[in-house]
Amino acid sequence: MSATQTPTRPADAAPTPPDTHLDLGCGKRPRNPYGRGRVCGVDIRALSSNPDFEFRAANLSVAPIPWDDDTFGSVSAFDFIEHIPRILATPDGRDTFFPFVRLMDEIWRVLAPGGLLYALTPALPNPEAFVDPTHVNFITEHTHEYFCGDNPLGRMYGFRGAFSVRRVQWVRQHDAFSAHPGSEPQHAVPRIAPARRFAHAVRDGVRVLRGRRAVTIEEERLIYFLWELQAVKPGHAATR
Repeated sequence: MSATQTPTRPADAAPTPPDTHLDLGCGKRPRNPYGRGRVCGVDIRALSSNPDFEFRAANLSVAPIPWDDDTFGSVSAFDFIEHIPRILATPDGRDTFFPFVRLMDEIWRVLAPGGLLYALTPALPNPEAFVDPTHVNFITEHTHEYFCGDNPLGRMYGFRGAFSVRRVQWVRQHDAFSAHPGSEPQHAVPRIAPARRFAHAVRDGVRVLRGRRAVTIEEERLIYFLWELQAVKPGHAATR
């Protein structure tokens, strides 16, 4: 599977975004893929101890991101947006609204002009996209198109922001914790269980006996889809 796009907007000069990063669904350890100097985090539950970063609690399925407009140079969403519902009923049950579309609007709002969204999500057609019962928002290679370009498709659902594409592509999860290729990841590379390695070795042995090339675990499948989108705001063009 492969999907890679490049931005189509002109590379005009843009202001330098703030050296501040927000991680959505941060837990106790916010991710900082751009290595910003100041890191903030938001999660649905309050932390039991005082964190060493700026933390605020909010349910982003129904509430706005609790920071001011144009605050951040970047926002990350690692294994997060698949948990945001696409549609919910209003409290009185008489109407519906679109939490995922609203979240994308909120991300755009808190990003400074030229700020970047870095989202890493298990995506279709992989079963990992929906096997978790709390995954309620299924991302494809084309979902970002509802939020990008001069006339995003999300306008029909109330999306008011605008993003341009820096990168959209399939990636290996442990290669994408940092936005800078070749730099140290923000977390340790996930450990592969010995039982899985053994089963993989047996399968590879069968492949070799049949005259086929062995496939490493890392080559098996690309499960995660990466969005790197840039906030486009009035008076400021996107940059490459």
